[in-house]
Amino acid sequence: MLHELNTFGPSSLTIIIKLLLAALAGALIGMEREKHGRPAGVRTHLIVALASCLMMIISESVYLKYGQVPGTSILRIDPSRIAAQIVAGIGFIGAGVILKEGLTVRGLTTAACLWLAAAIGMGFGMGIYLPTVVSTVIGISALIFLKRLEPYINKDRFLTFRVEVDGGVDIYPQLEQVFAEHSIIITDVSCSLQPRSGETHYKFVLTQHRTRIGRELARTVAELDGVKKIEYQ
Repeated sequence: MLHELNTFGPSSLTIIIKLLLAALAGALIGMEREKHGRPAGVRTHLIVALASCLMMIISESVYLKYGQVPGTSILRIDPSRIAAQIVAGIGFIGAGVILKEGLTVRGLTTAACLWLAAAIGMGFGMGIYLPTVVSTVIGISALIFLKRLEPYINKDRFLTFRVEVDGGVDIYPQLEQVFAEHSIIITDVSCSLQPRSGETHYKFVLTQHRTRIGRELARTVAELDGVKKIEYQ
């Protein structure tokens, strides 16, 4: 295998094909992510798939070079170690594209795509062509077509709703009534009191609404006595 990597021949051509297929598959997945403005796009996915493929080729070459070492030697060959490190290491890259803003988490799909790109690179690196091609097609199809189904899927929305109230005014019962009238469930609530000004700050996490209701809710709450400021996201 080492000789194959250093001289051009049929086996070297196979290796080049593996690398090109891995790069192409990674680029196709990255293109979909790039189109949606995600931080990990074509270049990132291409490089992840290409690097994973190369590492699998290296792993195989190490085994072929040293696999005939006698069992009595202190040298122990385990070609699966590099593959295991790829699986563990790609998690760090995936974590870098996940962003959390309040209750909203972005980047999970992109992180999963990087994981898939690594697996695709490993598959082509090992020469497992058919399952890897099928996985690439399924992955790209899921990204493109399932995205179009999302508007038709009923799902709970979460809204962070903050209200700042003048001192001496207790509007909590009224807020509960407003939420009840809109059939909204309070999943979490916190309250802070400013000792000097007497102002009260409420923070609610609301759910069970099927449409965006923040603006409508803000207009209703703004009519309550003592409300100074309203924020929602």
